[in-house]
Amino acid sequence: MGLSDIFGRLIAVIGAVVIFLRRQDGDSLEPVYGSEPKIPRAKPQGIPTLKMPTAKGWTAEQMPTAAAGLKVNAFAAGLKHPRWIHVLPNGDVLVAEALSEPGGIKSAFDYAMFSTMKRAAAAGASPNRITLLRDADGDGVAEIRTAFLEGLTQPFGMALLGDRLYVGNTDGVVAFPYETGDARISATGRKLTDFKAGGLARGARSCSPAA
Repeated sequence: MGLSDIFGRLIAVIGAVVIFLRRQDGDSLEPVYGSEPKIPRAKPQGIPTLKMPTAKGWTAEQMPTAAAGLKVNAFAAGLKHPRWIHVLPNGDVLVAEALSEPGGIKSAFDYAMFSTMKRAAAAGASPNRITLLRDADGDGVAEIRTAFLEGLTQPFGMALLGDRLYVGNTDGVVAFPYETGDARISATGRKLTDFKAGGLARGARSCSPAA
């Protein structure tokens, strides 16, 4: 267990204690869903708290419970922190794989955030790619798996408009040429918008579908 793992566990314990103490003020918890949600009043926080789930993959035997007459199987497995999927018109499935990467740690709070993300299996060496999954024989299992786009910067969102595939990286939006059936894109993309770290946009280049 590394230093950041120990630090992450310590932060989790401190957070759990703080949350427990805040719940001792006698307030009853009301539902915050539905047409008339009861939004709790805001409370000042000297120490920010966050309940971060720890990612844990399914075992080979685990399956969702399907309705009567239906069955479930794994379409694909072994992906590294998949963040978003996009189904192309021909049935191919694109999966963006990315992790938060260490960097810019300038304070104990930054280190605490990174340690917490790492404990949740959301930080580390990022694959920075989009993987293509193709079920060519229609049996519900992707027997074709290729690195569709590589060398990206923590990709997330994807959208296909005409013959352009738009990819939302953490540092900007990039457009790539696409033809139906492509299993890999090797062409250099055209960057349409720059993002500053943290998601703030800069620049004024067009991001229209015709770009």
